[in-house]
Parts: sequence; structure tokens; C-alpha cells
Amino acid sequence: MKLEPRWTGSTDVDGVKIEMETGRIARQANGSVLIRRGGTALLVTAVAANEPRAGTDFFPLTVEYRERFSAAGKFPGGYRKKEGRITDREILSCRLVDRTVRPLFPDGYYNEVQIQANVLAFDGDGDPEVLAIIGGAAALHFSDIPFRGPVVGLRVVKTKDGAIRALPNAKERESALLDMVISIGPDGLVMLEGLANEVPESDVVAAIDKASAAAKPLFTLLNEARSALGCEARPFDPPAPDATLVETVHAVAAAPLEEAYRIAAKQARQEAVDTISRDVQARFAESHPDQTSDVGTILHDLEKKILRSMALGEQRRVDGRGPTEIRPIFVEAGVLPSLHGSALFTRGETQALVVATLGTAKDEQDVETLGGSERERFQLHYSFPPYSVGEIRPLRGPGRREIGHGNLAFRGLAAVIPTASQFPYTIKVESEVTESNGSSSMATVCGGCLALMDAGIPVRRPVAGIAMGLISEGDRAVVLSDILGAEDHLGDMDFKVAGTTEGVTAVQLDNKLGWLPAELLERALAQAREGRLHILKEMSTALAEPRPELSPTAPRIQVMKIGTHRIRFLIGPAGKTIRDVEATTGATVEVTDDGTVKLFGPNREALRAAERRVQQLTGEPEVGKIYRGVVTGVKDFGCFVRLFEGIEGLVHISELDHGRVAETGQIASEGDEMI
Repeated sequence: MKLEPRWTGSTDVDGVKIEMETGRIARQANGSVLIRRGGTALLVTAVAANEPRAGTDFFPLTVEYRERFSAAGKFPGGYRKKEGRITDREILSCRLVDRTVRPLFPDGYYNEVQIQANVLAFDGDGDPEVLAIIGGAAALHFSDIPFRGPVVGLRVVKTKDGAIRALPNAKERESALLDMVISIGPDGLVMLEGLANEVPESDVVAAIDKASAAAKPLFTLLNEARSALGCEARPFDPPAPDATLVETVHAVAAAPLEEAYRIAAKQARQEAVDTISRDVQARFAESHPDQTSDVGTILHDLEKKILRSMALGEQRRVDGRGPTEIRPIFVEAGVLPSLHGSALFTRGETQALVVATLGTAKDEQDVETLGGSERERFQLHYSFPPYSVGEIRPLRGPGRREIGHGNLAFRGLAAVIPTASQFPYTIKVESEVTESNGSSSMATVCGGCLALMDAGIPVRRPVAGIAMGLISEGDRAVVLSDILGAEDHLGDMDFKVAGTTEGVTAVQLDNKLGWLPAELLERALAQAREGRLHILKEMSTALAEPRPELSPTAPRIQVMKIGTHRIRFLIGPAGKTIRDVEATTGATVEVTDDGTVKLFGPNREALRAAERRVQQLTGEPEVGKIYRGVVTGVKDFGCFVRLFEGIEGLVHISELDHGRVAETGQIASEGDEMI
């Protein structure tokens, strides 16, 4: 006897079969789904608290996505064989699920919700993070949790032959010109995350259109399942403040808040808003002691209304700009001359200090995944310290937000990084956000590009990034270029676009409307291109192209080729010889099985010394060339001379001098150098 699921179903999505079942596993969760694609399977659950969390004025949603190595038939690497702490890759997958479902919960819903997605099996092609998005949304759709489903997530790529494919396999992803995860519902777009190889904006739109068409069978399947299961959302009436209280608070606070929201400087504006808020709350705490939280909500909604009214009615933003205006930009390359590359990028009140560092292959980051071990040659670290927004917080490791922003900046720059064959260095970019008032990840892209060029790294083209916003009401909508923190917080969209003069390299979209019409996104893409070109022009005033030479402080590199049968002479017994070369020259020596030798020196002198040692150890004589050798033995008939390690030759006594030589010892002794 075995348990049977309450419902099973499957559908075809662009030639790929997706299977789902519910009601057999994790039956005590509000919603659970076992989802499969080929040999890849995930269990995704959704659980919601019955009551709101006390004292909470935000939606407490948490998403946990975990990849167990047993899913690929492996043990974790390292000493401990238990599953370890959550990885950056898993955190990025958590964020994809979170950003897909969060906008679709009702306003004012403060019950704690937890979604867990566990990868149970992985076959190499299943794309588990996309299955986690579909499964998470399905678990909510099949539950009694208030949720505006259905919504699905699909990966869409543009292949080298120009085809747009949904749910690609691993091979198609490796060579894709565009790779995007798109979360979409029947009424519009919800979330977007992707990277591209300088593709035109029209390719991004084509990918969204493909996702919209490919997702329809999944919408049908999810709605059929919900109907068959008899799912009904639990009643939820969003808390609404008393109408009289709203009117009274508006009468007191509207005029001073409108005046405060015309202050251009962030800190001065925020201080004015905070003062008004404290005064109003103190005033109503006496007359309405049981409604203090309602007063705070009313004030927040009033701020939102004022900002939106200015944008829609006056085409004016809180800092006085028009919808398409970019904040003043200040750029400086080489701000820290002793480093390999550095830049300071300032856009309004957002600033990033970025450093580029060059290293050897030994500095590559090893990453263990379900698909196997990978090595990251290009790395980007993003830091958002509390002082950047004038706050005090405990200094801990990077949070999920920092990891997500760093990954976005990484994708924005990755398309223009030279290949290892073009530039055989490991490259690390470190960005510290020193001021923030919106779009710090895009400041990292701009500053990162300048730091790379300052280091002399031959990037394909300069890259810039911009964050776009949206204020909409009914049929009216205004797209904002280069948004502030307040416009992100109180607006409807945060759409980040990075790219070059030739095309897009990375995109990221979050929205608060729930469903975003595709035509609005297309409009935002066109406006983002105009802003990006303006920023690139400003960046070119500091540095228009990579410096012709590496920084004097950067390590030097040289690539040599030796015969594979000579590798053993370079390495020596148990690596003794190669370690001696490194110790005596100060250079790092790397050799691969095909005979490629990479020499990394802290300066030119160390590099030349290492080159000479490698040539001495691995060289092979060529007819007609002159060499300097060492006499290793003296005989009556001549002497033996070592040209290279393991290669000696006899110089006959008749060749030791132009005249007659009676004894070899008259000309040569052991240890002598001979040309």
C-alpha cells in the first residue's frame, strides 16, 4: 500500500515536460508541490501563520532554497561531510523566488510566510532555481494563503544562431548570448533577472514575449489544479485606518510634508520629514493613544501620495529634476595610485569607491556546485557599510541584499571582461559604497568599469548602469531615470539596466504593482539607453579607454610553451625544482599538462629571472643557435657541456680552440661556462 497524491499533472513548455503533484508529501504545510523536469526534482512548501506577527508593519516573508549534494549523488567537499551553510548561489535563488511572489500578496498582509525549496534530485539539465520559482508559486496557489496567482518563472535564452528558447538545457545556456529568468503572470511581468552579451533592447523584449507565450500552458495547469483541489483563500480584510483619523492627520501634516518633499538634499529632506512625523505622532498619541500605529501608516501613505502627485501632476521629482534627468556625475580614475586600478564614481548622493586587483590562476575562486567544481576567474565583492546612509549597525558579513547587488554588478561587467587567452590574469573588483541615495549597484558597475580600465585591463567596451523607476495611477504613468532611494521606496518599479554603447549586459526588475505591462517595460528600456549613453559620455571625461599599460604596481605575466616531455624537469622531484625557482626569483610559476607555463612576477626583474630559469630547465637546443652552457665533465677527448636540464653535449677537443689543443684541461674545467 502506498500514499497517492491528491492531484498530479503535467504540461509541455516549449518542448520541455514539467510535472507536478501535491497531497502526498508534506501534507501539514499550507501548500506543497513536488515538481519535476526530467531527472531533476524539488519539494517546495509554503506555510503561513494564522495571525499577524505582533508589532509588525511589514510583510515577513522568508524563502529558503537549498541544494543538497546528495541530489547529484555526491558528498560535500572538505573535512565535514554534512551540508554546510547556505551558499551565495543558493541565496541568489532564494531572492528569485522572493521577488517573484512578494508583490502578489495583498497590501497589509503581515502574517509570517515561509517558503522552502529543497532540491531532491539533479540531472544536470533541470535548472532547479527555475523549478523553485514555479514550485513556490504553485505551493501558494494550491494553499489557503491569500495570494494573487498564478505566476511562473521561466528561463529564456538567445542562442548563437539567434533562436529564442524557453527552458534551455545546460549546453544551450553555456553559449547563450542572452540568459534571463522571467517571472510572469497572465496579466503581465513580475520579475526579471538576466545577463547578456551586449544585445539590443529588442532582444530583451523578444525574450519577455517568448516567456509570455511559453507560460500559458503552465497557467492553465495551475488553475486546473486549484479548481480540482477546491482551494479557497482564507478571508483577509486589509486593516484600514479610521476615515476621520485619516482626514484629521492629513489636515495637520499634508502642507508641511509637501514642503519637506521639495527639499532637494536627502538628509535635510529626511530630517524635515522625521521631525514632522514625530510631532504629528506625539500630538495624536494624547488624543488617539490606541491608534499610534495607524497614524504612522497614514503618514507613510501621505508621503507616497505627495511624491507620486508631484511626479504625475508636475513632472517634478523630489530633488527638482524632470523625469529623464540624470543627477550630476563626478568621476575620477586612479584615486589610489599604489593599487592596480581604482576609481571614485559619484552620481548625486550615491558614491562608490572601487578597486581592481590582478592575480594569478592560484587566486581563482573554487566553487562547488551540483553540476561540478567551477573556478571563478573574475570576481566582484560589493560592500554596503552603514555609514553610507548615516546609520550605525553591527558590522557582519554580507547580507542577502549585498550578495544580490554584487551579483548584478558582476553580471553587468562580465560581458566585457577579456578571456583568459587574451588576458591571463585573475581579476577582482571590490566596491565599497561610500554614499547611497539609490542605485548603488549601478554606481558599482560604473566605478568598476573605470577601475578595470585604470588597471590597464583590456575591457571590450566601457559599461555603465542606470536604475529606472515608475509612478503610475490608472492610465497615467511616468518613467523616471536614475531614481533616488525615496523614489524606489515609494514608487512602483526598480528596473536596473547595465550595458555599453552597443547593447545590454545585465537587467534586474522588481515591481510593486504585481503585474507590469510589457509596453511600460519597453518604454523604460528605451529611456534607460538614453541615460546610459549620457553616463558613458561623462565617464569618458576621466578615462575613455583602458590604459595602454598595466599599473607599475601590478604583477607582470608571461606565457611560455615547453615540450610536454620537459615538464618533469621544471617541476622536479615532489615539486622541489619549481619551488626553488619561485623562492629564488620571487615569481610564481604555473604549468599545465599541455606545456603552457605562466610566469607571474611582482616586477619585470623577477619575471626575467624566472624566464631565464625556466629556459635553463626546459629548453631544447636548435641547430644554428648559440647557447651558454656549463661544463659538467672533462675527458681526454673533450668536455661535456650541459645546455639545459637533462640535455648535455660533447664538445670534441678539436673544437675547443682554433689551434691544436694538447689537453682538454688546458681550456676547460668543470663548472666553467662555455658559449
